[in-house]
Amino acid sequence: MLKRLFDISLSAVGLLLTFPILSIAAFFVWFQDRYSPFYVSCRVGQFGQSFRMIKLRSMVVNADKSGVDSTAVDDQRITAVGQFIRRYKLDELVQLWNVLKGDMSLVGPRPNVKRETDLYTPVERRLLSVKPGITDFASIVFADEGDILRSHSDPDIAYNQLIRPGKSLLGLIYIDNQSLMLDAKLCILTLISLLSREKALSSVHTILQKLNAPEYALTVTQRKGRLVPRPPPGADQVVTSRSDSTLS
Repeated sequence: MLKRLFDISLSAVGLLLTFPILSIAAFFVWFQDRYSPFYVSCRVGQFGQSFRMIKLRSMVVNADKSGVDSTAVDDQRITAVGQFIRRYKLDELVQLWNVLKGDMSLVGPRPNVKRETDLYTPVERRLLSVKPGITDFASIVFADEGDILRSHSDPDIAYNQLIRPGKSLLGLIYIDNQSLMLDAKLCILTLISLLSREKALSSVHTILQKLNAPEYALTVTQRKGRLVPRPPPGADQVVTSRSDSTLS
């Protein structure tokens, strides 16, 4: 109940404060091609229930018909205006509306498309036990997701090999340690990361140390080395295909 009151109050205030910025951004998205500035897509939420998530449109119209779910920074589907709004996370800011409606929470594992959640291991399926969020540990640690996926011939496989292992692990750590205090810290650190990602990463690392997080979580949070393919939590093999849920 307290978490819901936290979500409602902050999302309402956030929408009021950012309305002028979002209105201007929405106008420029519309102006570039005269199509709706909003992109609404189906995501898997708490308990596996689908919901319609809203974003400011950063790609060309019908970009989702390509069948590619993960987005590299050099993805040709991203528009000129889209590059700007993605850089400053304006595309995700409108999801405060989803929070206000109750589909999402301010803090929680980021929602995925069904093609990705179908690949979840039994361990990862715990990520669906809570409402998805706008931000969490992984949103800060992998804020450069587009850069990580740059130049990969198959961004979706690269996502599953390089990002999903750490992202899912951090989501599970959040679930095991969630509290209003942690939510407040992660909201603040998300704002700080827009100004100083290094400072935000350092703070996340400190929090995870206090939570006695696994060694890999602490390592990936520092982001000092190149990410290498790893199995996701609950699996012992790296994902090589999204054709089915088999890990090989």
